[in-house]
Amino acid sequence: MKPITLASGMIVALIGCVLVRAADGPGEKVTRVPVVFSGGHDTDPRDHGRPVNLVAGALGVPPEVFRDAFNRVHPAGPDSGGPTAEEARANKAALMSVLAKYGITNERLDEASNRYRYVRSHGEMWPTKEAVANALVVNGVITSYEIVSGGFGYTTSPTVSVPHMKAEALQVELSFSKDFGSNGSVSAIKVPSATK
Repeated sequence: MKPITLASGMIVALIGCVLVRAADGPGEKVTRVPVVFSGGHDTDPRDHGRPVNLVAGALGVPPEVFRDAFNRVHPAGPDSGGPTAEEARANKAALMSVLAKYGITNERLDEASNRYRYVRSHGEMWPTKEAVANALVVNGVITSYEIVSGGFGYTTSPTVSVPHMKAEALQVELSFSKDFGSNGSVSAIKVPSATK
């Protein structure tokens, strides 16, 4: 990868979609400090607990498309034992009336729905894996961040903190994918002041 040299002589390179700055002067050591992720599993109030971002990502459609499709469904009430066979068929037909035009099959809809089905009142959660990232520290100051593993299963941007250090407010970006192993992953951590 060819680095970019700024007017000040600072070297900048892109590593894992994260801006990484080398030390300004020769001999300045970059220390990698593991960050702590918290949260990132909230759902939109409109979706009544459904992780629509993840289901839509797995299906390869925008959340608005899946949300529109699900608005045509009449879900069973909590602890009702689920819909009857007739209700299930009607709900599936309502969903496919919207989703089929995007090339989504009944089998893929079932796969994505089963992956992210859970009952929060029972202490359940859809499958998740925490991201792994480092803060890059030079002379006691955080200069940037690098992602080691983006994890999966995030629906909203998690909070990032660095133990024993003061960190600026950060922009954490997520990526959604048909691949369950990278759907809802952290794709970038940016310092707003460094991206202007």
